[in-house]
Amino acid sequence: MENAIEVKNLVTHYGDVQVLKKISFAMPRGKTTVILGGSGSGKSTLLKHLIGLLKPTSGKIEINGRDIAGMSEQEFNEVRKRIGVLFQGAALLNSMTLADNVSLPMREHTKLEESTMQIMVRMKLELVGLSGFENYYPSQLSGGMKKRAGIARAMAMDPEFLFFDEPSAGLDPITAAGIDELILKLRQAFKMTFIVVTHELPSVFTIADHVIMLDFGEVIFSGTIDELKASDNDRIRMFLERKAEKEVYSPEDYFRIIAGEE
Repeated sequence: MENAIEVKNLVTHYGDVQVLKKISFAMPRGKTTVILGGSGSGKSTLLKHLIGLLKPTSGKIEINGRDIAGMSEQEFNEVRKRIGVLFQGAALLNSMTLADNVSLPMREHTKLEESTMQIMVRMKLELVGLSGFENYYPSQLSGGMKKRAGIARAMAMDPEFLFFDEPSAGLDPITAAGIDELILKLRQAFKMTFIVVTHELPSVFTIADHVIMLDFGEVIFSGTIDELKASDNDRIRMFLERKAEKEVYSPEDYFRIIAGEE
């Protein structure tokens, strides 16, 4: 199976605290890879590296064989056009309609005619079940609808890679299941490479082709869902079986959590 993304010996620090500890793994092309882990595991920091928001201390992040960790901002801009991101809160601009939010990447990166952009906006919103909502503002939408609108915007440039940061966060179980079904539909229809960061096990079991599990900045698993379920690793069993542990944090653990690893 061909790999779309390969991470090699990735190390990163927040100050003197090592957050990712020489991790290595690969993500298969055209599949949905879920990055799984609890609070403080390093998954949010890893996502920020994969989409170019953070630079590592050392190591490589190869997307289509090119190391983005060593790229200049100008070089990475070309890669960025092939990447779509659904941020955790959808990150819609409240002062803009859904049509304007979805068309924003096209206005920034293309020279398409206005009429063409409007046709594409309608197509993207229809894909995510928001046909007819072009003139609505984010404040008029439910949480699930905002996530769908965020996915439409992430797909505006027909990306090769689509990243999702906690797509089920803040949603009720029924709405979350709807987002999972949408992810499945889009992946089957467009054959893109999806990368989903989550700690929601029902979502993992529904959407994942491949799973990477982090624990305190280290990769403790990389494989299929069936292999994950069959693992006898104590930390994996604790996570899958929802077993509690004593909340005794070292200063490094606490720093990792307040730095955004929640």
